[in-house]
This record gives sequence, C-alpha cells and structure tokens, in this order.
Amino acid sequence: MRDATSLGRVGWLVLGSLVPLVLATIVGLVLLWPSEQAPQVESGALVDATVEAIEPCPDLPLEQCALARVTVTSGPDAGGVFVAGAPVGAGAPEVRVGDAVVLQSNLDAPPNERYVFVDFQRDRVLWALAAAFAVAVVVVARWRGLAALVGLAASLGVLMVFVLPAVLAGSPPLWVATVGASTIAIITMVTAHGFSLRTGVALLSTLLSLLLIAVLGAGVIEAGSFTGLADESSTFLQAYLGTVDPRGLLLAGLVIGALGVLDDVTITQTAAVTEVAAADPSLSRRALVESGLRVGRHHVAATVNTLVLAYAGAALPLLLLFTLSGSGLGQVITNELVAQEVVRTLVGALGIVAAVPLTTALAAGLLAPRPGRSAAPARGPREGLGATNAYPQGTDDQ
Repeated sequence: MRDATSLGRVGWLVLGSLVPLVLATIVGLVLLWPSEQAPQVESGALVDATVEAIEPCPDLPLEQCALARVTVTSGPDAGGVFVAGAPVGAGAPEVRVGDAVVLQSNLDAPPNERYVFVDFQRDRVLWALAAAFAVAVVVVARWRGLAALVGLAASLGVLMVFVLPAVLAGSPPLWVATVGASTIAIITMVTAHGFSLRTGVALLSTLLSLLLIAVLGAGVIEAGSFTGLADESSTFLQAYLGTVDPRGLLLAGLVIGALGVLDDVTITQTAAVTEVAAADPSLSRRALVESGLRVGRHHVAATVNTLVLAYAGAALPLLLLFTLSGSGLGQVITNELVAQEVVRTLVGALGIVAAVPLTTALAAGLLAPRPGRSAAPARGPREGLGATNAYPQGTDDQ
C-alpha cells in the first residue's frame, strides 16, 4: 500500500469514507446479531433410502397407484425395508428401481404408512459439480481463485449464520440485508483481491452503491404498492411468523441480489483503470477517467442484458403460463409476481450504472500523476502496478 504521506486527497478520501462504513457494519452486526434460535416448523424427519422394487397398490393398476419398496439408509430405521407411496400420474416424477430417494417419516404411524416419497437424492451430483467448479477456478485463477473460493464460503456463512437467523428473529430485513451484504463485500473483496488501495476503491464504491440501491428500492416498493406476498414462500412466512415483514423481505432480497454483480463491476473497473495507468503513467486524471468509462460502458451494457436474461431464464415457466392465459405484455409486467423481479432488475441495474463512474473517478484520482511528482517511466502492466504502490508486485501471477 502507498506510504501514508503520498496518499493524496483521493487516497485519504477513500480511507476516510471507508473506515466509518466498515465500523458501521461491525456495529450493525453486533446490534442485529440474533440472540435466540430461529423458530422451527414441525415436520417429519427426512431420511435417505434406496428403491428396491415398484409394486402396484392392492386392487389398483400401477398407472393409478404405486408403492415403492425401499431400504432406509439413514435415521432410526436404517437398514429396514419399508413400503412408501410412489408418485404416479401425469407430470409426476418417475421413480425407478435403484434410485436414491428422500423420504419423510412419521414414526408414530404403522410401518406400511410410515414413509412418504419427497424427492430424489442429488448430493453426489451436486458435490461432483462443486468439485469440478472449484478445480476449474483454481486452475485458471490459481491462488487468487482459491482466495475467491474462501470468500464464497464466507458469503454462505454470513447468510446462514447471520442474515437468515436475524430475519427469522424479527429484525428489520432491510437493515439485516444491508449489514449482511456489506459484511460479505468486505470479507470477499479483501480475501480475493488483497488489502490494497485498489481493493479499497472497489469496496467503497460497492458499499455506496448498495446504499443507493437500498434507498431507491425502498422508494419504488412504496410507490408501487408492493405487498411482498406474491409468492407462496412469503405468504407462508407471513402466516407462520407474523414478525417477518414481507415488503422488507422483498427489499432485502433486492440488496443481496445486487451485490453479486456490483463487486464484479467495481473490481473490474478499478482493474481497468489500473492497467491503463500502468501502460501510460503520464496520463492525466481526465484521460484515465475517459478510458475507464469506455470500458465501463461495455460492462454496463453486458451486465444489464445479463440481469434481464437471468430472470427470464429462471422465470420461464411462469412467463409461459402468462402467455397461455392470453395476458398482454402490460398485464404480465405489472402483475406483482413479475413486477417485483422487474424492480429487482432495474434498481440493481441503476446501482451498477452509478457504480461505474464513481469507481472510475476514484481509481483515476488515486492513480493519476500529481503536480510536483514526476511520472514513472512506462513499464509493463505488472511493473506499472508495482510502481503505483497500490499493491505488491507480482500478485497477479499467484
């Protein structure tokens, strides 16, 4: 990191703005940390089993009623053979001999009614996919990729240990999401990209953009009379836990969802400006900003398209249902179930658009030559990064 005496006004601005935001995040974690265990919904325990045979129900054809003879592989009945109802009919999943399945148990019921089919086991497939993903990331990005995986694990930890329990405990979802997203941003950026002024610029831009998204999202949700009860999950939470604010939950999802794209944009913009400054250290601040914005325009255009297509892909069955109903485009978009996703997309995109010039201006101000200081001789990108003292030389090869 730069010597404290050579930070310049922009460097001190970054540090002076970042420190209070980090401290506020820590205070938020302390104040909102759940002190009680989240309530649990009473339901039958889930156990693993293997299908040994498929048989018809007594006096009924297999097409109308089927029973699966299974060997339970977990739980108190592990090793036992039981009969469980198998799904049949149009659209029902096909259960075959040898399938690994998940059953819901009711130990108080008779043995032939104790287990009910719930789902297929997918742990082996998912673990294999996760392992392939981790290997690919480490092979391509090397130590930086490994650091990113550690940051990913930390993100999941913050969600599972803080965000979800705090919301279930009755804390305001927006505050919980903002503090949780800020915590994730701090941990993942420092872990994946190191402790440097470049990381500080990206982190400051991310946190400020998150605040903008939270404020803008709150205004849109209020103006659009959103209830937050468009999907069944929110309705169930509202019925079971009256302390959970469905509108706040909608806004919290908006903030957390935007973070995944924001940190990519801010890190990329800072890196782009850094590389330009390294290629030509004599460039003025204005020239660095213009170069960075040219990159940022392409990034914004690609990201906005990505956000829209990501939602369209996830909501394809829903969009098909609206199409079958003969609803017009206006009716489809203004329906709350679709409209809340439109709000997520557009508000998140506005935060991204705001992050690009903010990040570019801060990075350019940090790296531009200042009066009274001679410009460093032009060197390769890695040497140029070292010349700015923004982070250690050679770290991008790790």
